[in-house]
Amino acid sequence: MNITQEVAGTIADQTVTKYLLTNKQGTRVAVLTWGATLQEFSVVEGDRRQQLVVSEPDLTAYNQNGYCLCQALGRVAGRIAGAQFDLEGHTVQLDANNGRNAIHGSPHGFKNVNWTGTTSTTDESASVALTHTATPADDRYPGTLTTTITYTLTADNRLEISFTGTSDAATLFNPTIHTYFNVTDDQQSIDKQWLLLSGDHRLELNAEKIPTGKKLPTAGTGYDFSQPRTIADGLTQLKQAGKVEYDDAFEVVPSATTPIAAIGDVTGHRRVALYSDRNGLVVFTANPTDKKRAAARDYNALALEAQALPDAIHHADFGDIVLPANQTVTHKIAYQYLAGGKG
Repeated sequence: MNITQEVAGTIADQTVTKYLLTNKQGTRVAVLTWGATLQEFSVVEGDRRQQLVVSEPDLTAYNQNGYCLCQALGRVAGRIAGAQFDLEGHTVQLDANNGRNAIHGSPHGFKNVNWTGTTSTTDESASVALTHTATPADDRYPGTLTTTITYTLTADNRLEISFTGTSDAATLFNPTIHTYFNVTDDQQSIDKQWLLLSGDHRLELNAEKIPTGKKLPTAGTGYDFSQPRTIADGLTQLKQAGKVEYDDAFEVVPSATTPIAAIGDVTGHRRVALYSDRNGLVVFTANPTDKKRAAARDYNALALEAQALPDAIHHADFGDIVLPANQTVTHKIAYQYLAGGKG
């Protein structure tokens, strides 16, 4: 296991460091301190290197990136209705940055700060731990919150991500990485990428993409991924209902041993299994690297955001995202690369 680091450049007059984790099979994970960004997750297949996530080579593309390209989201991923919530008898008003709602930690969330990194290795793993402390003056959430996001690459091609938070006052904590996957050979399209989900319900959303509280069955619809199904096939069925994209929250079965989801290419060259200790997965089709193709709904990336169900603070059965004062909570996500395996 090996770790190198280098100066990637500067954003907002701050030096951004790039950490490169490599295992003995040549699998690489690159992490930027800006936004705690996953810039690379790639593997060696024969005599070629295969990227699994979508990235930009230019560091400046990660500054104020509208797609949150593989960046950390927090304190809370997803939308919070009305940019406000009640906690311990007080109403908290956040900065609205999505119409009247707050999204992805608001303007001063995790993706817009430069994290501090430390590294460690064992015979079986290489890790970089990124730490950031947010105050109410920074992002208007209650409590001074210290968060550590640890990326660990294992010898068996598993990327583990943990989010550990501690606050001096009760606050909300539901972070994720806004990871965009494309596991096809050339990464030009996701039409021939299949998706499998462990759950059979999705959230009903209103016109502002805020959950109404209802959970809708997916069976027989364009949202049915109970069996491996290509994104192209799903989109075809969605279009019959007047939809043009996936930007939806699915209820999944949390597990560290059974995947909440899996993706793969139809040629059977590779797949990635996803694990999470939380009950939600946001699925979003996009083209974050080509504005013209994005406008034409020509997608080259599938975002899979493992988290508690969005807007959980307003729905008792969506999951508990309250972090009590002076307690430590850790959430975990893992991506396991596997060679071969058709859906």
